[in-house]
Amino acid sequence: MKFGTSALALCVFLAACGSGTPFNGETDDTDGSTDGGAGSTSREGLPPGTENPTPDSDITRTEPEDENGNGQAEGYTYNAGDDTFTVDGLAFDGNNVYARGTQVADLGPYAVYEAAETVNDSQTGQPIQQFAHRAIYGVSKNTDASGTPKTQFAIVRTGQYADYGFGGFIYKRAGGVTLESAEGAQGIYTGSTAGIRDFSGAGGMQYTTGTLTVQVDFGDFNDADGSVGDGVSGRLSDRRIYDVSGRDVTSDVVANINAENDSSLTSLPAALFEVGPGVLDANGEIIGSINSSFVNNEGDTVAYESGNYYAVMAGDDSQEIVGVLVLENTAEAQGVTARDTSGFIIYRDPTPVTP
Repeated sequence: MKFGTSALALCVFLAACGSGTPFNGETDDTDGSTDGGAGSTSREGLPPGTENPTPDSDITRTEPEDENGNGQAEGYTYNAGDDTFTVDGLAFDGNNVYARGTQVADLGPYAVYEAAETVNDSQTGQPIQQFAHRAIYGVSKNTDASGTPKTQFAIVRTGQYADYGFGGFIYKRAGGVTLESAEGAQGIYTGSTAGIRDFSGAGGMQYTTGTLTVQVDFGDFNDADGSVGDGVSGRLSDRRIYDVSGRDVTSDVVANINAENDSSLTSLPAALFEVGPGVLDANGEIIGSINSSFVNNEGDTVAYESGNYYAVMAGDDSQEIVGVLVLENTAEAQGVTARDTSGFIIYRDPTPVTP
């Protein structure tokens, strides 16, 4: 995979979206629950963000904060004038301003940004080495009448801590959604993912890409009150892993999996959404579990990854989905857990972005 070839085109498209904070919806430190309102539903498991969402409202969700540093990032801002990305709340990430990546400028349709490597002492001018931070920013190809993108996401991580370290993710819908209500209506959404792998028990950071296909049955499952219950299935495939210089290291990761599990894989396992009721609600928000597995040389099924996905639908015709998925595994090295945090914007009409 060659990186950077679409950086200019993507930069032009991002600049057309304006400058300033792209995630300026209602965001707070609540547990993501809701307490009524037209079309709103009270749901456990939603990330923090918009209170009392409705089918017609903007919705913003962020990674929950915990004692390990997850969810620490805030103040995500895209700056169109100089194609930079600002993230607040993280120590030793330069002056909070991330420049477009030099060795990896984009991952498919999504932009990559990196924090400054050094900052000078404010009094003496001596250089202070910074931690390696990377950010990925995705923006919809669709906009509303004012030019605001229908959906956006951002992810920021670092590989400088013994545990995962401090970072976060955010995703947003601007405007509402109209979910289909016709009997038997179903939809299929296709697009790509881009993410960052970091580790608990080891340092370092990697990039990931993949193809995501999601299918929605708008009529079933049936819920007791009719507000929640649509079926959602998904498959993450064609997965690749790259180091921060852009070198494809997928084969190295697969070799590690084989060595640790007596297996003979030739590619990374596909990850599948768990299908069941209570996944998609009347506001267009989707939450669920995602897992992957493989069969080893003894014929036994080995669990590879487990995690969750968080997403929201957007558009008058339920035309797109934005979200983030988080997958963890302990199958690659003793005492090390690898985490893949990937964002996605997928469409019913998977036409590529053109500036």
